[in-house]
Amino acid sequence: MLNRVILIGRLTKDPELRYTPSGVAVTQFTLAVDRPFTAQGGEREADFIPVVTWRQLAETCANYLRKGRLTAVEGRIQVRNYENNEGKRVYVTEVIADNVRFLESSKGESGSGNAGNSNATREEPSYGGEPRGNQPSRNKNNNQDPFSDDGKPIDISDDDLPF
Repeated sequence: MLNRVILIGRLTKDPELRYTPSGVAVTQFTLAVDRPFTAQGGEREADFIPVVTWRQLAETCANYLRKGRLTAVEGRIQVRNYENNEGKRVYVTEVIADNVRFLESSKGESGSGNAGNSNATREEPSYGGEPRGNQPSRNKNNNQDPFSDDGKPIDISDDDLPF
């Protein structure tokens, strides 16, 4: 059995950070995800998907996500129900996120989009879940691009090419 979802959309408002009675952080926000087609009037429609994050991921989302920011969410769909004050059963469908990626920088940052880290590379951060690729970083102290143009020619023989 598989329950996995990946969404890309924009936040409809700032995330709401709360704490459970036992002190566990939980954040809720809604992601507006465009539908892949236009309506009869030529307008794009969107689905508004509720997302929940827990623990450290919840605090990170509350600190760095803001209304309108383009965000990718990976997680699972959960359906829960409860009885409201009028005795009526209410069903809620939401995404429980275990990985959130900030896809664009916030307006106050220097274009890196990496949660205020001024020495960051252009790659966007990913929070939660396993580290990307499950591989250790080769250059932890050196964030320079090894393929950047430093003005020197690159010496490549025909034997090195795959074609």
